[in-house]
Amino acid sequence: MKEFYKTVAMVTVFSAIEKVLGFTYRIFLSHTIGSEGIGIYQIVLSVYAVLLTVCCSGIPVTVSRLMSKYKADSNFKSCRQVVSAGISLAFLIALPISLIMIFSGNAFSFLFTDANTLTLFKIIISVLSFNAVYAVLRGVFWGNKDFLPYSVTEVLEELVMMIVGIILIKRAGDIYQGTKGAVLAVLTSYVFSFITAAALFFIRKNRLTSPKAQYVPLIKSSTPVTLMRTANSLITSLVSVILPARLICAGYTPSEALSLYGSAFGMSMPLLFVPATIIGSFTLVLIPEISSDYYSRKHRSLRRNIEKSIKFAVLISCLFIPVFAVVGEELCLLIFNNYESGKYLAESSFLMLGMSLSSLTTSILNSVGKELKSMLYYIISALLMLLSIWFLPLYIGIYSLLIGFTFVFYLTTLLNLILLKKSCPLPLRYKKFLLLAVLLIIPSYLAGLLIKTFTTKLFNTLFTALITATAITLINLTLYKLCDMSDFSLMKPSLYARKKKQKLAVEKAL
Repeated sequence: MKEFYKTVAMVTVFSAIEKVLGFTYRIFLSHTIGSEGIGIYQIVLSVYAVLLTVCCSGIPVTVSRLMSKYKADSNFKSCRQVVSAGISLAFLIALPISLIMIFSGNAFSFLFTDANTLTLFKIIISVLSFNAVYAVLRGVFWGNKDFLPYSVTEVLEELVMMIVGIILIKRAGDIYQGTKGAVLAVLTSYVFSFITAAALFFIRKNRLTSPKAQYVPLIKSSTPVTLMRTANSLITSLVSVILPARLICAGYTPSEALSLYGSAFGMSMPLLFVPATIIGSFTLVLIPEISSDYYSRKHRSLRRNIEKSIKFAVLISCLFIPVFAVVGEELCLLIFNNYESGKYLAESSFLMLGMSLSSLTTSILNSVGKELKSMLYYIISALLMLLSIWFLPLYIGIYSLLIGFTFVFYLTTLLNLILLKKSCPLPLRYKKFLLLAVLLIIPSYLAGLLIKTFTTKLFNTLFTALITATAITLINLTLYKLCDMSDFSLMKPSLYARKKKQKLAVEKAL
């Protein structure tokens, strides 16, 4: 357990550095290429993400899971074979797709708002095969529980993108040139991360072998995950195309539609994902443990780890919700100098709990071989989202996106939790914790509104946001402590049991 927390701490530190760099860069983009430029940038990366997902999204997590399964059976030959199969399969799928997109002329122009956006897309698509292989290499590090190469590479990738992006965008003469610079920075960072990860793969004494025996099991297991994540990326890409178009039909100008989309999706969403990012470093370490417990039939440890991850996700998410709900507008004014994104952030803050839990529970289900059902659950939720952004912009404008995300995150979470209950051999105990954490948001939110009312009269925007956010956090933590929620009680029995077992072993030896 001590080693587990050291690993979590290490991953958390690197993840925090990565996200701070990314967030700082996002602020830079908002002040240089603006909401319209970010809208174009987001569209290009959304379509690219769909193709990357088609190529390899299910392969890394499946390679990691099969590695855990083979190691539990001490089948190290199959473990090496599945790694080789994953790398070669991702490359063989990605290369022809990138070549088709590059040399297709304007055949895919219908996916983009204008010819310039298509040009930017053809720049980034050239590194698709490198990025696909890199994704599998990350899965190998994950499967080996070797998180240092994974973490270091992610931080360096973000740093390279930030440095190159700042240099290129500063030299740009208009929004399009600035956006092009941002895309070239992403391309450079992808090439760098591939080279770094490939070098670390061999430095960590990983080896390639004949992959033939593992192609069939890999494809069979990875296909449902790939389909689900492809659907996810496709939905994101469709949103980037459909929502601006439907906003235009609702009476907005094309520039206003792109600006609204950039404010809501390009500025607010990264902030909404902050809790999920924090939780990600914890689950990154815990998911391989859950997979190992499941295949080794360690039922008590499996239940403890699942409960631990759910409670951690709930705790962190509910800590952020009242803060963003109260001072969301002030935060976005300070960070992005954009009022609309702040308004959207405040009103969509409740999504953070669903975002964290849907991502977490989907990862858990995928790690125990329930990929197909989790995929079906997401597709059902995503279809409801598409209906929302098609019909509702006429009535509620950009807030149709909020309704759509509510379906995606909360319906997926509900269905995943039901399946998780059926999949775990022992009953899961988290409902009381979840209910109490949600209820405690109310007094924290109300107290925050009161504090904000007084601080607004005395201080500027910066100090109002800082004082109010700090006060809400302290109030929330105090309530957690009073309700005995600030520590993970499930961790104590495992630690206590281990110490007791060690003590008995020593006494027996004496």
